[in-house]
Amino acid sequence: MNLIIKNMYRRKSVRRFTEKQLSDEEIIAIVEAGIQAPSGHNAQSAYYTIVQDRDLIEKMNQMAKAEMQKSEVDWIKKFGASERYHLLHNAPTVIIVSAKDDAYSPVEDSSAAIQNMLLAATSLGIGSVWIGLIKFFLHLDEAKEMLNIKEGYTPLFAVCFGYENIEVAGSKPIKKTDVYEWIR
Repeated sequence: MNLIIKNMYRRKSVRRFTEKQLSDEEIIAIVEAGIQAPSGHNAQSAYYTIVQDRDLIEKMNQMAKAEMQKSEVDWIKKFGASERYHLLHNAPTVIIVSAKDDAYSPVEDSSAAIQNMLLAATSLGIGSVWIGLIKFFLHLDEAKEMLNIKEGYTPLFAVCFGYENIEVAGSKPIKKTDVYEWIR
């Protein structure tokens, strides 16, 4: 099996990080991997906001959780109310991925970029997890201003990066294998 496919098999969502911050070179390598992703009509619509300010990360967590508590979905409301749950898993680096408002396929473009970033992080020995629930923060009027999101862009997702705390590391879930069929 080649190295790229092995890396795909190794990648897992990491939710427990050490406090050690990533180097600028590591972050740039991860973001540049995202930049290399395909995009609809070659729009290259993804934009990256790198957040390492722990106070801001905590504020995003608290504001998102307050909004989650208003959800009609029970499990979301429960996570929002939990004092033990940290939406951004206390990661030292959080990258917000935004997309151009006029892009042909902004969600797809951002998703392809994030997948590249997740795989790049794994190849560098860095843990990562993609956070969709950040939408509870990102939809707030003040979120764009707090994150200095460029005019004409909408923030869509967050990805947490850091070194996995191996003392409390989780295992990768077993993946289903009966999810395809041939039509020949």
